[in-house]
Amino acid sequence: MNGAILQDRIHQLSDWIITSVFPTTHWWMHFVVHVVLVAMPVAFLILLLVWTVSLVRRHFPGRPPAPSSELPTRFPDNLFGYILKHTRRQQVVLLAAALASLPLLYAVLELPKQIINRALATEAAAVSVLGTAMASYELLFLLCALYLAAVLVSGGVKYGINLLKGHLTEGMTRRMRFAVFQAWSRGAKPCAPSQIIPVLVQEVDPIAGFAGEAFLTPVFEGGTFLTILVFMVFQNPVLGAAAMTLVPIQIALIPRLQRRVSALSRQRSREMRSFGAAVADADPHSRNALAYPVLAVSQSLRRAQIIRLEIYRRKFFIKSLNNFITHLTPFFFYSIGGYLVIEGRLSLGALVAVLAAHKDMSAPLRELLGYYQTMDDVRVRYDDIRRFLAGQHDATPAGIGHAVGIDASLPQSLRKGAA
Repeated sequence: MNGAILQDRIHQLSDWIITSVFPTTHWWMHFVVHVVLVAMPVAFLILLLVWTVSLVRRHFPGRPPAPSSELPTRFPDNLFGYILKHTRRQQVVLLAAALASLPLLYAVLELPKQIINRALATEAAAVSVLGTAMASYELLFLLCALYLAAVLVSGGVKYGINLLKGHLTEGMTRRMRFAVFQAWSRGAKPCAPSQIIPVLVQEVDPIAGFAGEAFLTPVFEGGTFLTILVFMVFQNPVLGAAAMTLVPIQIALIPRLQRRVSALSRQRSREMRSFGAAVADADPHSRNALAYPVLAVSQSLRRAQIIRLEIYRRKFFIKSLNNFITHLTPFFFYSIGGYLVIEGRLSLGALVAVLAAHKDMSAPLRELLGYYQTMDDVRVRYDDIRRFLAGQHDATPAGIGHAVGIDASLPQSLRKGAA
């Protein structure tokens, strides 16, 4: 009985919220707006609660703290501190350029709406602009010129950001490779060249590439996402809420799926190190030559192929899911925005502008989700390199046993396939 009363009270509360913000009696709109104004905020609250519990468990795990991960290498424990130490000036310029691009983005979103509403949809012979009377075609040409200028300047700023980011990444790649080489060559227990070469070629690239994204992506992509969302809210608050309807699903599902892809990518990278070790051990002049060198190399290549196929399957599923969610969101725009246009409470130009803005909204969200996964992956790679150079070879596959065996960290299905 109490459950039925609580459910009835919640239903009455949601009805009051909807009728206060979006008064309508049509059952279809009633259902859609319930999803946008009730289900979406509840989903965000659940996500926030889950994140809070996760943070509390991470900082207060209820067990003794883990020992310090400081290792005797040239690389400090904190990846972000290492990046900031060597790229501080470039990072400041990148962040300033990213912030400068946000007003230009808003102008690119706003001007098409003004073109439709003020220059095309007006029936007046002249339109007043800052106290000056202008004919409709003159206003059209002026707004088009401003739009073109905003697009060109915005594109120039993004080009400069990408160019500077490329310079930063390449400089960091050169620095890290030389530092890894020095740490290996001067180490007390240097490993074989067959093991250090994959580290220099494959492992350093993702970390150095992340140096250009470490501080830029949260500011640039997060600012882009918030700018587009603010633009939608200014057109209509309900449309802004509609744009966020499926975001909780993306945040809850995509990182979990992507996390497994990142784990498989790291597994493949380690497998390629095993492949290098197997090839080196297959040398007939080597002291540690394998009894069956062709078998060891073949098994290593087979495992790498199976892992790669699993990566393809998972990545394509994530891409299909993202595309479905991205194309489903306009359903809410057409339903709510179309109703508002028919009722005369929203201009057609504003609806068109919101639809155009939404196409640009999925890209920064996708980049932010990818950044979160890349950050975890790069941290693991960075720690692996530090442990590798410190002589803790358990962090990397080494030795003949791993080269001819099957890694226990693989999923059961992959272990069967490799066997």
